[in-house]
Amino acid sequence: MRITSTLVVLAAAAVLAAPAARAEDFRWSGAIARGKVLEIKGVNGGIEAGPASGSEVEVTARKSGRRSDPSEVEIKVVEHGGGVTICAVYPNPSDERPNECQPGSGGRMNTRNNDVKVEFSVRVPEGVRFVGRTVNGGVEAEGLAADAEVYSVNGTVTVTSSGLARAQTVNGSITAAMGRADWSGPLELKTVNGTITVELPASTSARVEASTVNGGIDTDFPLTVTGRFGPRHVSGTIGSGGRDLTLETVNGGIHIRRGR
Repeated sequence: MRITSTLVVLAAAAVLAAPAARAEDFRWSGAIARGKVLEIKGVNGGIEAGPASGSEVEVTARKSGRRSDPSEVEIKVVEHGGGVTICAVYPNPSDERPNECQPGSGGRMNTRNNDVKVEFSVRVPEGVRFVGRTVNGGVEAEGLAADAEVYSVNGTVTVTSSGLARAQTVNGSITAAMGRADWSGPLELKTVNGTITVELPASTSARVEASTVNGGIDTDFPLTVTGRFGPRHVSGTIGSGGRDLTLETVNGGIHIRRGR
């Protein structure tokens, strides 16, 4: 009983000594022209996007941390010719090149042992394209009325749009549904550890390459085989072919669903 009491006291002391979580909120709203893009770039934390009730973009973010100070992570808004990019910018040591917020693959984003998590919530008006990127966290973009792209490294990604949909992750599943099938160039949905479920319009015509290592492949569409065909690799065409669609995973199944 003496040992048990000591352990209880030590556990209680550890709880009391743990730093309290701190949090800060960020809000931004503004108009973005139809056809332009709203891009959200995070590092630690998820991104959730849905349709706006009006004509303005609305972005909220909650910064929270225990060991690190949330106020040290700056939410930067960069307006550019293509639209607006909003980033969670973490501090770097003074002897290193600072992190910076730039559109697309530009900029520099790293955390340097900072435990602050930034969770974004976004409302996107009709006609505004959406791109969501994070490293540690999921991305959910549902019910959008323009093209949408979602990317993560460690997290599940979900995207449903009346336009085109693109998605990639490494450790997580992909669920994508799109209302258009007139993409140009290759359309790729790729993960390593996770399933891929994609819903395409009934009118889709595409060349399909689907492959997995540990999992199966199934499709609602009639598929004309043009190359390899087996339980883990399929090369074929939907409809009259034409556009390239690549679906790749290692650990997980692939499901091609027929929409309306």
